[in-house]
Amino acid sequence: MEQDKVVWLEDVGNKDVSQVGGKNASLGELIRSLSASGVKVPAGFAITASAYRNFLETNDLESKLEGILASKGAGKISWKQAGQELRELILTGEFSPSAIVQICAFYRELAMRAGCVEPAVAVRSSATAEDLPEASFAGQQETYLNVRGEQQLLDACRRCYASLFTDRAISYRQIMNFGQLDVSLSIGVQLMVRSDLGASGVMFSLDPETGFPRSAVISANWGLGETVVQGMVNPDRYGVFKPLLENSSFSPIIDKSKGSKMRKLVYASVGGTGTLLVDTTEAEQESFVLDEGDIVQLGKWAVQIENHYGRPMDMEWAKDGTTGELFIVQARPETVQARKSSTILRSQHLTEQGPLLVTGAAVGDLIASGPACVIRDAVDIERFVDGSVLVTEQTDPDWVPVMKRARAIVTDKGGATSHAAIVSRELGIAAVVGTSNATAVIAEGQSVTVSCADGESGHVYDGLLASRQDEVDLGSLPATDTAVMLNVASPATVFKWWRLPAQGIGLARMEFVINDMVQVHPMALAFPERVSNAAERTKIAELAKDYADPADYFVQTLARGLAKLATPFHPAPTIVRFSDFKTNEYAHLIGGTDFETEESNPMIGFRGASRYYDESYRAGFDLECRAIIRLREHCGFANVVVMVPFCRTLGEADRVLAVLSENGLVRGQNGLRIYMMCEVPSNVVLAERFAAKFDGFSIGSNDLTQLVLGVDRDSQKLSALFDERDDAVKEMIREAIDGAHAAGIRIGICGQAPSNFPDFAAFLVERGIDSISLNPDSFLRTVPAISAAEAANDTETLPDR
Repeated sequence: MEQDKVVWLEDVGNKDVSQVGGKNASLGELIRSLSASGVKVPAGFAITASAYRNFLETNDLESKLEGILASKGAGKISWKQAGQELRELILTGEFSPSAIVQICAFYRELAMRAGCVEPAVAVRSSATAEDLPEASFAGQQETYLNVRGEQQLLDACRRCYASLFTDRAISYRQIMNFGQLDVSLSIGVQLMVRSDLGASGVMFSLDPETGFPRSAVISANWGLGETVVQGMVNPDRYGVFKPLLENSSFSPIIDKSKGSKMRKLVYASVGGTGTLLVDTTEAEQESFVLDEGDIVQLGKWAVQIENHYGRPMDMEWAKDGTTGELFIVQARPETVQARKSSTILRSQHLTEQGPLLVTGAAVGDLIASGPACVIRDAVDIERFVDGSVLVTEQTDPDWVPVMKRARAIVTDKGGATSHAAIVSRELGIAAVVGTSNATAVIAEGQSVTVSCADGESGHVYDGLLASRQDEVDLGSLPATDTAVMLNVASPATVFKWWRLPAQGIGLARMEFVINDMVQVHPMALAFPERVSNAAERTKIAELAKDYADPADYFVQTLARGLAKLATPFHPAPTIVRFSDFKTNEYAHLIGGTDFETEESNPMIGFRGASRYYDESYRAGFDLECRAIIRLREHCGFANVVVMVPFCRTLGEADRVLAVLSENGLVRGQNGLRIYMMCEVPSNVVLAERFAAKFDGFSIGSNDLTQLVLGVDRDSQKLSALFDERDDAVKEMIREAIDGAHAAGIRIGICGQAPSNFPDFAAFLVERGIDSISLNPDSFLRTVPAISAAEAANDTETLPDR
């Protein structure tokens, strides 16, 4: 191949990077190795690095390029001037006659394959140092779309060569320590997928923010893919749990968020060349780009591609709007999370608060502060002040020269897989993208703090706020016989903790997902016509418009949120507690006031199990059950255990179990386990009789303390009396553990006490508890206390029940 100027993509593979660059080598590898298993890649050919070197030789350019670089090295000209001169020099060059013959012959053959005279092609630069594990080179050279005809193709190739010396490409090679003439260029020529009539985007085979390796993350927009790559839009975002894709009957979608998608890139004219950026329609903005089948298909391809390469991958995909077919148009190694240690957990935390200015998608998990430098247009890029927070509409590759000098980056547009996000991660810079209004809200020179430490949402605060950084080697944590699990609430932050050696989720609070994601009272979705407030009815209709009916919106949204909570430690159990809002909390949901009555003491009022069989909430609980069935059977999360809270009597337990059974949730059927919160004194007094009805207990030390001591948890005046370590509470916990074990079921604790007090955790170990579920921020300090207590007490773990 060394002397070949043009080769078909199917004739190259990963071993040919030196001749066709990482991008083309990867496309060839996909066609050769994965097309038989269903991964579709558009046909095309590669113009090799030999052709680039032949172009330089034909035009006697190498010595001239070296001369310009020597002038820069001597300080006679700036990098900006050098880049301009280098590009102008290359654009004056001509291809050799033999190169023209080969390129045009391959284009004509591609036209025959496509069945047309002058097919539209994408002309993509592929640097020979590109897509290495150490550097992505994302967007550093140019791509030209909708190129038609031989002359247009040759012109586009010449412009690709010139793009080796854009300001951003020169700057990037400096950052990554590549010599300016050490990189050659190959060019990929591929048949265009009619995504101008369909959709396209970016996909990672891991979560790009946290490095969680078992989730594929997809960004999507209407039209050609450059809008997503360059960060021009806020795209849709989808997430898929990869391990469950092996079962074709499962649809393990764990994230589905609609972006604003204000613009799209389309062909400039029918049958013509070039592209045009246009506004999307209102219908396009309000619709999801991909359906469930497309999301699952892309997720499966992500798994196949990752498995073939043996490493996490960053891919671009396109959907043909005429045929509905999906294609992979690029695949490169992921270069940021792959370099991080899986045993070192680093986290930053704000230690003071300030006024919130804007919110967007978080890139990474860092916190940074500094003066804002607001630049709305690249023509003003020269006034950027080193060490400031760059605030701009979007950060496309032309901004790379200043990105490395920024303390943090904030953009109006772009998603978590945009070019701005990719480069920010690679440079280790905190970034919040897609805020919509940062350039309007943040003033030039204003002191701001950019925080990406709160999960998927990034926040920009007014002022220079203090923070701290923690670093723990997880490999140094001692092993424990007691199962140590996590309490979690927010799907948006759960991936942050996947590296912790937890043995499952001990408490996933359904009501938090309802509040954060669903936002509407379950009964208001079961009976929207009974909502009296017109504005709330409109809001419900808006939220549910993409679903068959409002009830379906509840079921699918809740199931998706719970699915994400069930992923980090799968197949270890995730214990999902049915909703435990109090009446005053339910009333705050959209439509809630029409279905709730005011209570003088909601803490011991109409809550938990008593709601599930009562006609005033029964229809809402039916929706909760439908969400659990979808979660386990449609999404595939059979590791989910359900738990009944605040069950006061044996009779109430029977009534709830009957309602669960009527809804298709039968204890033992399809491996379903049903637990009960042990948090009412009657649960302890009759522990063995309650245990006969359930598969396990989880002690809720907060409510148990409230009811044993007669102290309202919400009472500030009585807060000094509220103490889980009181002897009466500890005696009740001892009896609960003994009663559960006497009945032969497992018992754990998910209340606050062991997270707050390591000595309380030691007490639980001494009493022989099976599992302790901790808040994530207390996990690292409490596990050593549990291990020490086990060593001191020589505790033997009870057999798994």
